[in-house]
Amino acid sequence: MKKLLFTIAAMTAMTTVSAQKLLVLYYSETGTTKAVAEELQKQTGADIESIEAVEPYSGNFQETIQRGQREMQSGEYPALKALTKKIADYDIIFLGYPIWFGTYANPIVTLVKENDFAGKKIVPFCTFGSGGLNTSSDALRKALPKATICEGYGVRTARVASAAKELDRFLKENGYKKGKVQKLPDYSAQQPVTDAERKIFDEACSSYQFPLGTPQTVGKRITPDGTDYKFTVTGRGMDGQESTSIIYVIVGSAPDAKPEFTQVVR
Repeated sequence: MKKLLFTIAAMTAMTTVSAQKLLVLYYSETGTTKAVAEELQKQTGADIESIEAVEPYSGNFQETIQRGQREMQSGEYPALKALTKKIADYDIIFLGYPIWFGTYANPIVTLVKENDFAGKKIVPFCTFGSGGLNTSSDALRKALPKATICEGYGVRTARVASAAKELDRFLKENGYKKGKVQKLPDYSAQQPVTDAERKIFDEACSSYQFPLGTPQTVGKRITPDGTDYKFTVTGRGMDGQESTSIIYVIVGSAPDAKPEFTQVVR
């Protein structure tokens, strides 16, 4: 009986989503977020539109940092070209952006100020160097209190080739795409890091351009694709104060698979 009720609920949810209009709306400076947006559109069949600044950013990392800081300090965020799609016409909006300064890129600040998202379901998706999905989703909830900010998807720029497979699971798990996926197990309880686990952490994180801290404890789970690790890490924040973060690492099932960190949650 429970199985039958679950099946009926799942079919009802899928029918509801399929009857709604979907839009993939994204900002991309270098093309990385664009690649994820196009994969998302391909898998959902949603409409798609890019957000464009009247004065484009250069694509140069340092120049973007400098301009972004000036905009944040002055409160004068970039003007945007008019959208061709009408937000009012859509029920679910997949909103994409790169992470800048720990949250969504500056053009999204202008977007949320100048458009009415009341009553819409917003599904954030983002690309980043280390993390920022959680902080940017929280920022969207504050900026758009009349919209529903749903669970989002994020991927490191270094791992964007993994986006297609990860999006397939994400979309099916959340009912945006037909199909079933095997539920992943929970992580084990956190335990002190062993020397072998520290080696896995170091191999996954040591090549990153900034120090990510020292692993203290770890939980893990076995999946069809390999082993996932959830490290609790201590380090120094940007303010110089000691901080704690969660860093996720995966090791594929192939014999020659190398550890990769997937995101930092601060």
